[in-house]
Amino acid sequence: MKHILLIATGGTIASTESGEGLAPSINANELLANIPEIKSLCALTGISIMSIDSTNMNPTRMIHIANAISDNYSHYDGFVITHGTDTMAYSAAALSYMLQGLNKPVVLTGSQIALEAPNTDAKRNLADAIRFACEEIRGVYIAFNGIIINGTHAMKIKTRSFDGFASMNFPEIAQIKGTDIIRNQELIDKGYFKKYAISHTDCFHPTPTLCEDVFIVKLFPGIQPQIFDFIKQNYKGVIIESFGIGGIPNEPYNIAGKIGELIASGIAVVITTQCLYEGIDLGVYAVGQNMAKEHVILGADMTAEALTMKLMWALHAFDSIKDIKKYMETPYFSDRSY
Repeated sequence: MKHILLIATGGTIASTESGEGLAPSINANELLANIPEIKSLCALTGISIMSIDSTNMNPTRMIHIANAISDNYSHYDGFVITHGTDTMAYSAAALSYMLQGLNKPVVLTGSQIALEAPNTDAKRNLADAIRFACEEIRGVYIAFNGIIINGTHAMKIKTRSFDGFASMNFPEIAQIKGTDIIRNQELIDKGYFKKYAISHTDCFHPTPTLCEDVFIVKLFPGIQPQIFDFIKQNYKGVIIESFGIGGIPNEPYNIAGKIGELIASGIAVVITTQCLYEGIDLGVYAVGQNMAKEHVILGADMTAEALTMKLMWALHAFDSIKDIKKYMETPYFSDRSY
């Protein structure tokens, strides 16, 4: 029988009515008490390491979650993390990069409706996450509304509906229908599950560090160039959400030139797109080709959540922009899995 550790961090799934709105108050063991049918599937242990609204999640707290997994790694076959939905995709991405060499499943879940409310989705999501944490698969995942999503391709796309999360630019890993886990046939055909099956050689070497000196700029028509002077003085890395396939204004405001100044000053500059699907290609238009010559870091089709957390990890792990660029642009374990 598999041994699974539930790590509770708060969120809607653990919230009750406080008189001033929902607030986290339910601990890990209370969560488990609401899904007694799972007890026959695996041996469950619960710990509560924080009790926060996920809008208050930050890199320091993400590191705390990573350390909780690391400290208990040798004692369990898999891990489930209950988490608020608003920042769950960020935490899933952060754990994907911090838990280097992960050889077990780590599954995050939460809910759109509080556990004790009528018609809650909390019990189903928690049960599904535990079921998937018993699978012979390694990596970080999100379980939500009957689907399993790769940890660096998840995005919250709806504020209220049960299908609040989507898998961006990568297939869903599996569906869970009742007690059945149905793996994605496309990924079976591409060898995903063979590649990410539990390895006989465990090379787990967590590196729970993140650099918070990151800024995100969403371009808009008329954006003033002075913001980039501020970034140059205060941050080590910036993610720029460009127009379309990679468009950067160069007149009348020379934003492209300002980006060149950032790069020259040693700032790690990542170019991504505001579009949700298909990613960037700086080779299509002249302004994009000029950007490519500036040695920017290409965000490909990664989500903003994954780019943010990967850049935070890379800025702490590497000293040179060359090494940061290589790491950011290389499809590692969770970014592009086939």
